[in-house]
Amino acid sequence: MRAPEVSVLMPVFNGGDALLRAIESIQRQTLRTWELVVVDDGSADQTSATLRRIGAREARLRVLTIAHSGIVTALNTGLVAVRAPLVARMDADDEAHPDRLASQVRYLRERPEVGLASCLVEYGGDRQRQAGYALHVDWLNSLLTPHEIALNRFVESPFPHPSVMFRTTLARRHGGYRHGEFPEDYELWLRWMEVGVVAAKVPRVLMKWNDPPSRLSRVDPRYDSEAFYRCKAGFLARWLRQHVEPQRRILVWGAGRPTRRRADLLAGHGVQIAGYIDIDPRKIGRELSGRRVLGLENIPEPAQCFVLGYVAKRQARLLARVHLTGRGFIEGQDFLMAA
Repeated sequence: MRAPEVSVLMPVFNGGDALLRAIESIQRQTLRTWELVVVDDGSADQTSATLRRIGAREARLRVLTIAHSGIVTALNTGLVAVRAPLVARMDADDEAHPDRLASQVRYLRERPEVGLASCLVEYGGDRQRQAGYALHVDWLNSLLTPHEIALNRFVESPFPHPSVMFRTTLARRHGGYRHGEFPEDYELWLRWMEVGVVAAKVPRVLMKWNDPPSRLSRVDPRYDSEAFYRCKAGFLARWLRQHVEPQRRILVWGAGRPTRRRADLLAGHGVQIAGYIDIDPRKIGRELSGRRVLGLENIPEPAQCFVLGYVAKRQARLLARVHLTGRGFIEGQDFLMAA
């Protein structure tokens, strides 16, 4: 077998019937020089038998079996074993479109400055019953360029984990996945981008991102919304220290109790929050958590303040963006969305 151009890294725990579909989607790739590194995380169902059956006729499949240890250990076990210069993530319940690997490999070869390339994804769930998650996928698909991804990385993870392809050297230079009470992929992207790794997207739908009820992001507390805020607080605090002049006041857009609680995470990392901005007349003029609440008409000029958008609702985030840009604030320079 020729040396692989890309290593597809797939951790699996009790993959069930979906595993076969996921593997077959890799076998259908137009790019043929791949290896599929499947890390069986101590599965107790038919996963091992499925992998043995496929492996008997697929030389490009490599199976690593470990005692059940969780996704972080499984991912890092695979990262040590991969042999190609590029790693494509894949989950056992998703499906890659036939041109996925070829498109992402080509994209990274043509852009040596880019370290990580995601893609657009097809939402593999019920758009009516899971409307919120479907809208989240739409938001992910709206972020294409390195600039858009970097600006929005503190809102949420800017790409689905199984959609990414990255240079193997990044993990060896900046470290792989870390254990903790946080989403392991989001922490990795924030850590890599903090040291200058450029992330982008192939502007094509190249995979189907399925949404089964058992998906970790639905059942594991490490992926709930508060875990994301805890994860990004330290990275955001360091970004503010590097990019915001000390004389500018930091104001948080949003004065509700959840926003104040999340802003306190920043304060715990040394960020001095001067006040809040809100549109609710019942809050304007009050002191909440020891900080004054300003109305829109009282926001200082950009030279005097930096605004953090900490309202999670999409319409509230849009209102903040429209108002601030209308006042001459520049996103990434004078304000940043963080929820």
